[in-house]
Amino acid sequence: MGSALKIGIAGLGTVGAGVVKILHSHSRLITSRSGKSVELKAISARSRSKDRGVSLEGLSWESDIIELAGRSDIDVFVELIGGDGNPAKEAIETALKSGKHVITANKALLAKHGQELAELAEKNNVSLKFEAAVAGGIPAVKVLTESLAGNKINRIMGVMNGTCNYILTRMETSNLPYETVFNEAQKLGYLEADPTLDTGGIDAGHKLAILSSIAFGTQIDFKAVVTQGIELVSIQDIEQAREMGYRIKLLGVSQMTDEGLEQRMQPCLVSANSPIGQLENAMNMIIFDGDHSGQIILRGAGAGEGPTSSAVMSDIIDIARGNKIPTFGQSANSLIKMKPVLTSTPAAYYIRTKLEDSPGVLAKMATALGNNGISIDQMRQTQHADVAAPVVIVTHKTLPETLNKALIEIMKTDATLEAPVALRIEDV
Repeated sequence: MGSALKIGIAGLGTVGAGVVKILHSHSRLITSRSGKSVELKAISARSRSKDRGVSLEGLSWESDIIELAGRSDIDVFVELIGGDGNPAKEAIETALKSGKHVITANKALLAKHGQELAELAEKNNVSLKFEAAVAGGIPAVKVLTESLAGNKINRIMGVMNGTCNYILTRMETSNLPYETVFNEAQKLGYLEADPTLDTGGIDAGHKLAILSSIAFGTQIDFKAVVTQGIELVSIQDIEQAREMGYRIKLLGVSQMTDEGLEQRMQPCLVSANSPIGQLENAMNMIIFDGDHSGQIILRGAGAGEGPTSSAVMSDIIDIARGNKIPTFGQSANSLIKMKPVLTSTPAAYYIRTKLEDSPGVLAKMATALGNNGISIDQMRQTQHADVAAPVVIVTHKTLPETLNKALIEIMKTDATLEAPVALRIEDV
């Protein structure tokens, strides 16, 4: 049995406290599986007196996380405070420069500074691990870097934000408008302090950018992720999608094309019978398409104390076992800075708008679509009691830039009474 692996944890929120609980409750199991004991030596958090439901007796307390990161008596620095800059970034840099392994759940920091931190880790011959940063308890990073390492990945697809999936599911099952469910989710504590990180697709976009780097051997480029949130999805959209055999999901897709790397996070209509279409509530699902493995589907809780602290522990045990691989599955210096591209794959689109209820108005909209080579698969006009006629159109396959030109042309007519909402229909 080797000497103990000594840990320092910065951040004792939901996840940090969860890690401490696992270390207390599963110490013998961890030792037997990793070949050495794992010892928590020091901690740091905003409040020293807060009751976290777990004993902190006997642990050294550091008020400054930079001091914690540089302590000589720890082997692994676990960063769980969050934020895409300092002090998290400085603390991680301090730990890496001090020859310590680092584990983080900080997706925002990795999406912004992952390349330089990976280079620093490799320069100092230590590990930078982040299983908990992507999809909570789902072992997405490990599957990509290890299980599918012999595959060329053709596409990544998935639902990567449980809060958005909860909101969309609740809207559908309870027939409630977006605003009502949003307020409900906020009261339940499901939303970030800045809710647009969730509902705007930013949180999920961070995760997609990280997975793309691993899958395609590219430098992380979050700015290249085309991001659209769920704020404009209405209960009418939910109902219309259901009637046509679809469900609406905030869907991430990443794939390498002849033009460059395509990354997008946007609400899409997917078949209600597909695995993603059947995903309920706050669950996540990630699908990898490998050239030899075929389609691999991972489903599980994407957040919360148990799943996320479980992911942190998997990284701790990896380090205790001596398992060491490059941060993004290959040398950081070999990662390619890839040209970002807009969506190059055609798809059908769902379009919802309101038109003035008068002769010739529908013809104007159809003409604008036709002028851009977009044909209509189906058109629906719902019941209404005023001059505004709600209209839903489903197009045949077209490119998004072509659709955008058509929508601009539609807006220039006097036909629409509200800006059209367009949602991609994704083949899953």
